[in-house]
Amino acid sequence: MVEMARQYGCYGYRRIAVPLRDAGWQANDKRVERLWRREGLKVPSRQPTKGRLWLNDGSCVRLRPEHRDHVWSYDFVHCRADDGKAYRR
Repeated sequence: MVEMARQYGCYGYRRIAVPLRDAGWQANDKRVERLWRREGLKVPSRQPTKGRLWLNDGSCVRLRPEHRDHVWSYDFVHCRADDGKAYRR
């Protein structure tokens, strides 16, 4: 299991359990997780999503509008009927 964890670094204990079962080991996910933690292996954390433009020095560049009406959005689009009731489109 440790060799497979080294070979497939981005795999967690659940994905390592499948080749172990294919090799003939009787190992369910709970057992593999228990042995995984006993060996000191860690489940890889998820990668953060791309949100901003990061520079190599650790600072981030915020994109600013270049001219008037460059950035715009509709928060709520609603109208009023003749009787005064509001409705959204």
